[in-house]
Amino acid sequence: MIRRNLLIHSFVAVAMTVMAAAGTTTTHPTLSAEEIVKKNVAARGGLQAWRAIQTLSMSGKMQAGGNNRPVLPVPGTAGGAKVAPPRPTAQAELPFVLDLKRPLKMRVELQFAGKTALQVYDGTNGWKLRPFLNRNDVEPYTAEEAKAALTQSELDGELVDYQAKGTKIELAGMEKIEDKDTYNLKLTLKNGQEKHVWVDADTFLEARVEGTPRRLDGTIHPVYVYYRDYRQVHDVKVPFTLETKVQFSKPVAGSTQISEKITIDSVEVNPKLDESLFTKPQLNAAPSASQAHASIQQAPTTTRLQ
Repeated sequence: MIRRNLLIHSFVAVAMTVMAAAGTTTTHPTLSAEEIVKKNVAARGGLQAWRAIQTLSMSGKMQAGGNNRPVLPVPGTAGGAKVAPPRPTAQAELPFVLDLKRPLKMRVELQFAGKTALQVYDGTNGWKLRPFLNRNDVEPYTAEEAKAALTQSELDGELVDYQAKGTKIELAGMEKIEDKDTYNLKLTLKNGQEKHVWVDADTFLEARVEGTPRRLDGTIHPVYVYYRDYRQVHDVKVPFTLETKVQFSKPVAGSTQISEKITIDSVEVNPKLDESLFTKPQLNAAPSASQAHASIQQAPTTTRLQ
């Protein structure tokens, strides 16, 4: 889901700290899953505001590389030797443009070392171009990537219009997420897959969403995406910081997770996005996202927040 504003009041933070020190716990009203979703949608701007959004475009910086990742054992090595590929000391922040269009269409354009990487999904099929790996041909999604793409949420997220999307929701309980009390919602998607969304019990904005598990060192690891820094864009709230954390069941080299952060600099609501952006990329022929956005300034419903 793409993004929403989180307000933290210092007075509340202090009060919660004092209560914790005193051995007491905060209390929140007992709500049904349906009531929590209604409050979430209202906090994000309302059902009609999100239904009116057909396209979203955002740009910013995405962390990549760095040596903050735990060193993983290499399968098949004697004694499970741990080998780390050379990485720069600090993570690089790579410029990106993300375009979203109903239904379920997506395009990511990432700049790295003077080259442009692409990932495109037309709602059914996906393609990728990864020149930074010396792979200069457009490749289709793998079976695993295609399966993951089918479970991705629409541009308005998992909770907006969830019934129309064929999703069933139930309350799994309360859980502390980054010192915030949250409602843990269990979602059963139309295809039967289950995932969880954690909604802040005070703001009713998403605090954490269960992501697509990631395969590392031959093992599948759970992934969680944390939403922070919600801001008002047009009539809706959008998080301007998203942090993805890959969890390990056991500490590896003193760490239990890999963390990568996306910082959004600007968001555009209802830009005019050419349909060709979401088709299979044609090398040396496909318009870049920056070219396709050249006419956005004339779109009367576009709002840009920087």
